[in-house]
Amino acid sequence: MAKTSMSATHKDISFTLNGRPVTALAGNHQNLVELLQEQGLFGARESCAQGLCGCCTVIVDGNAVSGCLTMATLVDGADVRTIEDTGADGKLDAVQQAFIETGAFQCGFCTPGFILMTRQLLDEHPNPDEDQIRHYLAGNLCRCAAYTEIIKAVKLAAKKRKG
Repeated sequence: MAKTSMSATHKDISFTLNGRPVTALAGNHQNLVELLQEQGLFGARESCAQGLCGCCTVIVDGNAVSGCLTMATLVDGADVRTIEDTGADGKLDAVQQAFIETGAFQCGFCTPGFILMTRQLLDEHPNPDEDQIRHYLAGNLCRCAAYTEIIKAVKLAAKKRKG
């Protein structure tokens, strides 16, 4: 039986994770969600494993990606942001606060993905209409069907961000 060397199955990678430099050993078949969990971050969750539900949403170099479909080795040199990077100094940001105020989450499983996508939406479209919101968040699924509340939360977050 031939031995497999670590270099053939793993790669040392360096990237920025929520503003801090990180070096990790990433497996060739390891996805980004698994790597983040090794870093102690559990906000991005693997649910469908097909990139269809949004539970594993992570921001890589400013773009939302499905962490379940993104190979960990591909973030070498990248800037990675997770839900754990939201808010500052123990305070919620406008999107998180809006989700709480409108009851836009129930079980909370999908909430991190919705919050990250909402933040990206509002960065691109500070005052989205309902069609834009629905279109932008179409890749996120809520098992509890809190969609009406989520739409309200996005609209409220847009208002909160303005002032």
